[in-house]
Amino acid sequence: MTRDSSDNPARPPAGVALCAVADLADPGSKGFRFRADSKMFAGFVVRLGEEIRGYVDSCPHAGWPLAAWDDRYLTREGDLILCGGHAALFRPLDGVCIAGPCADERLTPWPLTVVNGQIVTA
Repeated sequence: MTRDSSDNPARPPAGVALCAVADLADPGSKGFRFRADSKMFAGFVVRLGEEIRGYVDSCPHAGWPLAAWDDRYLTREGDLILCGGHAALFRPLDGVCIAGPCADERLTPWPLTVVNGQIVTA
């Protein structure tokens, strides 16, 4: 089940600069948290070469954050996204779960773009 986070008041609007592409390892990932009153939005960015993807930081199976440690969303090999809670594996470029209790479900995309070397919310 894909969750829509666009109605979350803590979700940053389009145009918010998150970080420079150069600040992410290749492959690499980085998490971001935004708060508005009592609401929080959690998202993360994954880089594979020139490809940048953003996802809402929520396991589609359990709803908990994916990273067991800050900014550690990828496997050691850097080729898959890992849910630290139950070891589900997701393809980084489309968010589809390929192993674990949420097989064939997908991560919720967080639209991003790159502007002058900066990763920006879209």
